[in-house]
Amino acid sequence: MTNCTVTKNKILEKKDSKEYSPIFKISLAEWSLHQYLFIDKTKSNLDFPVIARKRFEIEAVEYVNQFFPDKAEDRKYLTELKNRSDSEGVKNLLIMCDNEGKLGAKSERERKLAVKNHYKWIDAAKFLGCHSLRVTVHGDGTPEEQKYQIIESLSKLAEYSEEIEISIIIENHGGLSSNAVWLCDVIKKADNPFIGTLPDFGNFPEKINIYDSVDKMMPFAKGVSAKSYDFDENGNETKIDYEKMMGVVVRGGYRGYVGIEYEGENLSEFEGIRKTKALLERIRTKLSS
Repeated sequence: MTNCTVTKNKILEKKDSKEYSPIFKISLAEWSLHQYLFIDKTKSNLDFPVIARKRFEIEAVEYVNQFFPDKAEDRKYLTELKNRSDSEGVKNLLIMCDNEGKLGAKSERERKLAVKNHYKWIDAAKFLGCHSLRVTVHGDGTPEEQKYQIIESLSKLAEYSEEIEISIIIENHGGLSSNAVWLCDVIKKADNPFIGTLPDFGNFPEKINIYDSVDKMMPFAKGVSAKSYDFDENGNETKIDYEKMMGVVVRGGYRGYVGIEYEGENLSEFEGIRKTKALLERIRTKLSS
């Protein structure tokens, strides 16, 4: 047997072994189904992990608190949600938290209230087995004023969350958070390993180099949000060069879950999710080789 054949066989053995893992994994962000969950009253947040597994064969999910806004402290509800995800073999990754106050508010009283409002979601994330809580960082004042107001709030959240090993992560989600330079400076100055980013392929202003912006955010990334809108006849996303963008993600050293977040209008949410998944799988195979 030649050395070449031996090497090839070893590679195949590695790929067939349990130790082999893909260059990145695929998860599903609940916002991909926001129309379905808001409109179909027979379905709820409790059904999400079941839908992810049975309809899309996806093994990990990212929740949005808008679909269970009053359940953060409802232990019976959270137990049922965890039981459903566990029974499907679905991993709970994070909760995207909105509508709990402005962490960058100019008023100290308002900031403290916003921080307090997030504590229950940190606890909920821990109970569900998540690794992170995604927060929004809107505020008042100049960019510099907001920066230090937000750092103060993030530091208080992290002081609470690091005790139970839940990270606080920030998505480029409009406003100043969609300025990668500003956002990365916030992360650097906060200087806490439990504070990081959730780079989203969308949510950037026009004329911004989205690939460069995501690249800046990758050193702090604890998750990645694969935004998609529409697809051509070859299954490629029409607004984002996915191969280029995933190259940025992989070169940044990221090897975690990439969450599908379909927001298009020309396809149904179910079809959009499937096309995004197929595209990510195709690119993953190419990048792995």
